[in-house]
Amino acid sequence: MIAQWFNWRTLLALVAILIVSGTVFYSQYLADKIAAEEKIKMETWTEAQRTIISSSDEASLNLAARISSDNNDIPIIETTEKDSITDFRNLDSLKATTDKEYLTAKLKEFRNLHAPLVVELSKTPYTANKYYYGKSKLQQQVRYYPLVQLLVVALFIIVTVIAQRTSYRSTQNQVWVGLAKETAHQLGTPVSSLKGWVEVLNETGGNESMSAEIAKDVNRLELITDRFGKIGSQPQLEPRNIVKQVQYMVDYIKKRAGSKVEFRMNTGGQEDIQAMISPPLFDWVIENLLKNALDAMEGKGFIETEITQTETQIFIDVTDSGKGIAKANISKVFKPGFTTKKRGWGLGLTLTRRIVEQYHKGRISVKWSEVNKGTTFRVELNRQAGQHATSTQQ
Repeated sequence: MIAQWFNWRTLLALVAILIVSGTVFYSQYLADKIAAEEKIKMETWTEAQRTIISSSDEASLNLAARISSDNNDIPIIETTEKDSITDFRNLDSLKATTDKEYLTAKLKEFRNLHAPLVVELSKTPYTANKYYYGKSKLQQQVRYYPLVQLLVVALFIIVTVIAQRTSYRSTQNQVWVGLAKETAHQLGTPVSSLKGWVEVLNETGGNESMSAEIAKDVNRLELITDRFGKIGSQPQLEPRNIVKQVQYMVDYIKKRAGSKVEFRMNTGGQEDIQAMISPPLFDWVIENLLKNALDAMEGKGFIETEITQTETQIFIDVTDSGKGIAKANISKVFKPGFTTKKRGWGLGLTLTRRIVEQYHKGRISVKWSEVNKGTTFRVELNRQAGQHATSTQQ
């Protein structure tokens, strides 16, 4: 269990969390340190203002004026003892002139941040200058820095994950192609030999029925070899009648199914629906879906194949009355190795998805499934441009 959770993604996430957490704490430490220094600086600045107001010593006035002018980063608002605004420093002067609420809003903000520093002008009547101050740009930048770093780390993780997934898919594709080509190559030699032996049987009298049956199996092996050969390379698509193509595979599976399985074909009256397909690979898709439906029903029930279309797409729905798929497994059915059967490698639907999506630029999905009620797989293909369906009612 620990090994399943602790993979490279988990490690990457933990490293990112540690980096961001460390940065947040250190940035907070720096921000607090800057705030403490700015408080001291403001107290010094306020004393300078007191000196400017009350002192007559030229040297003291010069020093106070220099301290006052050196503050060019901490925003300050000066008010009377009744908080009426009289002056400001290091704020947007254009906004202060054009927006009457700007200084009032800033005063409210500064009042919530710090207590005012007061310079008393007279006791009777009591008059004073209050100085409210906010955060300098440096302090704000330090506080926002963790957010910036978080975005950078998140971007780094996203790029890493995308690169890793791309590399994984590229490797997986190479494995598929290599496996398919090697399988087609290995099957080619015995199939050619079997075809030769079929010819020998045909030339020998009395073996016609036996050679005919063997020839069917040899043709089947040739079809499988052709399919694997096309998986290993980019197949050429050609315009075909989808209704006829699907009907052929339904008839083929029907002959091999038990008498308790009912096959239904529904095209809504359409006889000719054209799409660009690779016939051997498309037949493989329909065959896999129909065989899966048969396996799910355990010898009895119905399989309905429905073909519908829109202006741009063709939908082929294969529905069975079998045992259905649990919700937890629906997202896994197309993954390599997943199977609920006692036998099998769990590659049928993976190959089906590859054929539909990569070679036909379509889409396959589980449209509906309910345990002990059945499942519907949907194949979506693109309509061939300029082609229109022909209805039997025309």
